[in-house]
Amino acid sequence: WTCAMGELPAGYRFYPTEEELVRFYLRHMLDGRRRGDIERVIPVADVCSLDPWQLPEVHRGACAGHGEPWFYFCARQDREARGGRPSRTTPSGYWKAAGTPGLVYSADGRPVGTKKTMVFYRGRAPAGAKTKWKMNEYRAFDDDGADAAARLQ
Repeated sequence: WTCAMGELPAGYRFYPTEEELVRFYLRHMLDGRRRGDIERVIPVADVCSLDPWQLPEVHRGACAGHGEPWFYFCARQDREARGGRPSRTTPSGYWKAAGTPGLVYSADGRPVGTKKTMVFYRGRAPAGAKTKWKMNEYRAFDDDGADAAARLQ
């Protein structure tokens, strides 16, 4: 990862585990704790309002690298929060779920969230052309095991 001068220490690398992504970063954002510190390494972005190749611009000033994973916080859409399906269309394509969502577990084996892998298709469904762009969507469970109200993509 390379970081903007003055933003993060020189040579800073960001390789969180899935448990850290869900239990620390996403959980803290949902609870409104340490937002400023966390947003220095994981910016907030509406990933569906941009095409995947536009996302590096969001990382200006945050930690970004070539060939490395990028992380973004993305709030749930209103229709999704009311129980509807999220719209994952972008200006030139759409994100489509690939495979079955999996659970993210804590070190003690307790499920703490979910992970869904998505692939970007250029064009409109169902005739879109599959690309090499991939995204993992993480959702945190509340302490009682319920799905939380935002996601990390």
